[in-house]
Amino acid sequence: MAVDQVSPHSSGPPHASIQEKEPMKVSTQEIATTPTDSVDVFAHGGEHFLVQSPYTEQEHLLDLRTLDAENALLARALASMRCLRPDYATSPYTETFNWDEIIEDVVRLVRQHDHKWKETSFFIVAFRSQIPPTTVYEDLGALDKVAHAEAIASGGFLKYWFGYPDKDGRNLATCLWRSQEDAIKGGVGPGHRKAAAATRSLYSHWKIDRHRLIIRDDVKSWEIIDWV
Repeated sequence: MAVDQVSPHSSGPPHASIQEKEPMKVSTQEIATTPTDSVDVFAHGGEHFLVQSPYTEQEHLLDLRTLDAENALLARALASMRCLRPDYATSPYTETFNWDEIIEDVVRLVRQHDHKWKETSFFIVAFRSQIPPTTVYEDLGALDKVAHAEAIASGGFLKYWFGYPDKDGRNLATCLWRSQEDAIKGGVGPGHRKAAAATRSLYSHWKIDRHRLIIRDDVKSWEIIDWV
């Protein structure tokens, strides 16, 4: 889940192409919210702690109060992140997830909270991997869970998604961070070091791609580009 250290589900030069998006039309229909959520950018469904991964225990939850408004709003929008393709292990990153819907949620939240969105960029890591038949997938999960808790504690870890190996053992995991610096900090703990040390014995192939998500002023446009 860090930049240069790999974890079992998280994983060379990037290959994502630039995808500039035009402004979107969003319904002006009034949005019903709970009283708490309507006034608090840093609460989702009335709660300050957000489930941002498949892990739901307290130590794996993101505290929205540790973020600025732009990062908190994106983290909340990423709660709706879902995979669009069954071949996610090999498909182009920008075509793999429901990015249009996620940005629509950002627009909705910005309007809901009457927030003036300032252009912000976010750091993305995509970990593409392949495991041999001899690897026990549950062993990877145990290592990954420890590493994820460390990354949450380090701060700025907005979203974590991973799939399951296909028939050839290929898989994709992805992390979205507030910054590259946060990603580096998130990978220095003992759990990450243990996961990285296990890489050579557990994987037959792995590759790390890095991307940048840019959401411009007032969410007028957005794009995902290679991180350079």
